[in-house]
Amino acid sequence: MKLKTKLTLGVGLLFLLIVLLSVIGSVYINKLKSDTEKILTANYNSLEFSKNMLLALDKISTDSAVAVKDFKKNNALQEKNLTEFGEKEATQNLNLHFSSYLQHPDSGKEKLIREDLAKIMSLNMKGIERKSDIAIITAENATFWIVSLGTVCFLIAFILLFNLPQTIAEPINQLTSSIKQIANKNYNERVHFKGSEEFNDLANSFNIMAEKLQEYESSTLSKQLMDKKRIETLVNNMHDAVIGLDENHFIYMINDEALKITNLRKEEIIGKTAHEVAVNNDLMRELLKNMDHPVKEPIKIITDNKENYFEQEIVPINIARTGEKEKKYIGKVILLRNITPFKELDFAKTNFIATISHELKTPIAAIKMGVQLLGNQKFGELNDQQQELLKSINEDGQRLLDITGELLNLSQVETGNIRLNIQNCSPKEIVQTSIKNVEKLAEQKHISIQAQFLLEDNDFVAADLDKTIWVMNNFLSNAVKHSFQDESINITVEKSDSYVKFSITDTGSGIDEKYHRQIFDRYFQVPGEHQNGTGLGLAISKNFIEKQNGEIGVESSLNQGSTFYFKLPLTGKN
Repeated sequence: MKLKTKLTLGVGLLFLLIVLLSVIGSVYINKLKSDTEKILTANYNSLEFSKNMLLALDKISTDSAVAVKDFKKNNALQEKNLTEFGEKEATQNLNLHFSSYLQHPDSGKEKLIREDLAKIMSLNMKGIERKSDIAIITAENATFWIVSLGTVCFLIAFILLFNLPQTIAEPINQLTSSIKQIANKNYNERVHFKGSEEFNDLANSFNIMAEKLQEYESSTLSKQLMDKKRIETLVNNMHDAVIGLDENHFIYMINDEALKITNLRKEEIIGKTAHEVAVNNDLMRELLKNMDHPVKEPIKIITDNKENYFEQEIVPINIARTGEKEKKYIGKVILLRNITPFKELDFAKTNFIATISHELKTPIAAIKMGVQLLGNQKFGELNDQQQELLKSINEDGQRLLDITGELLNLSQVETGNIRLNIQNCSPKEIVQTSIKNVEKLAEQKHISIQAQFLLEDNDFVAADLDKTIWVMNNFLSNAVKHSFQDESINITVEKSDSYVKFSITDTGSGIDEKYHRQIFDRYFQVPGEHQNGTGLGLAISKNFIEKQNGEIGVESSLNQGSTFYFKLPLTGKN
């Protein structure tokens, strides 16, 4: 029998038993839940109604109108909750006696009412006892089946634990020994397993590999040279520029594309160090500088009277010699990836977004003005449905206006046309203005915003006031959106070295750490969340803060809330 078949049968049976155990457990748990709910929704409510009627009966002599109203209210609820045998008749008698008591009050009729209520309570108490006994029997049955199936699962797992490792480990040990022989260049080594078909197939594959290695050992140098020529041809025909450096920065390889953009000849640079070539070549000097201090921005190179853009990537080469575990550095490859077509498309996209956003802003603003005029009812009164439609149009118009504003900001960021008015700004003014801007949004969810300033009143930051308030507004509106009802948002402003740090902490569901690097990317939104934005706000915020020589970041984990922060340079006293 194949090892796979054995594993499938053993593990499959164990899986089926576990599934059966889960199903039985779920069924009995739901049954217990149902029994408990019957007690809570039926009998407990009747007891509560009866108790309230007794309390109301006691108050009839002092506060007749309120007590009668309370008695009738609980009596009506009791009539809708008749679940026990005889409870209907007792409730009907209660109604008759209470009606008679209201017409001619006396102690005898009051006694009859109390007896009726006592009977209803007695019936429901007996019902609770009966249903509790049923729940106990259900729990005992669940325990029996779960323990029985659990024992069977344990026995199967125990058998697999003692038989499976030996079945797999012995052939692997034999194979390991044979591999060591091959590593010592004993290519005559062969393996032969007895047992399952899979290990026989493994033995055959190993033997074929040993034969191939034996053939490779006896191969000629000409074949290796031919393989090298193929690789060189492939590298030379790449559209990306490739420059290979050894561990001492000597250039041992450069393809035609790299020669073209550097205006160098192959015989002039092969065998020389990159620093020697960089003395008389501006591009090589720029590449070496970027190699020591990597930059994200693409490199602009003029070739064929046209601007071309390249992304520089440094690929280190590390190898582990045969028989060694530690890798050794033997050089690196400078790769210049031509992204000119993508850059041109990006420019076109940015111009298109900027144009469309600008054109949309005017008609949207006109729509909002028309909605405001209608809302003022200068042209006639509106009914409730019309006012609701008007409110929806106004909200959608505002959302479109916000989106076009974000797109315009994005186009400024991408084209580098951000106009900054850097001045000494008060951190308190930034925070208080932003709180005022989101006040109404927070009130809708009953969320309070608390601000704590851990710095002196005359400490200022070097910032563009409007754009910094925009970033703070974005952080606060996101915090309100993701916070739960009746919670609070905390703002902390404090010194951090030569910066002032603004932190906004919410009590929402938090963000998984694997998304922290992407959270400030354009159009990125955390998967699984209900989104109604564009995914641009945080990306624009990042650009606004970094253009002001600041830093931005997030600290968060699932179910622990989130803290978004940014830092701006601290200036002297104003």
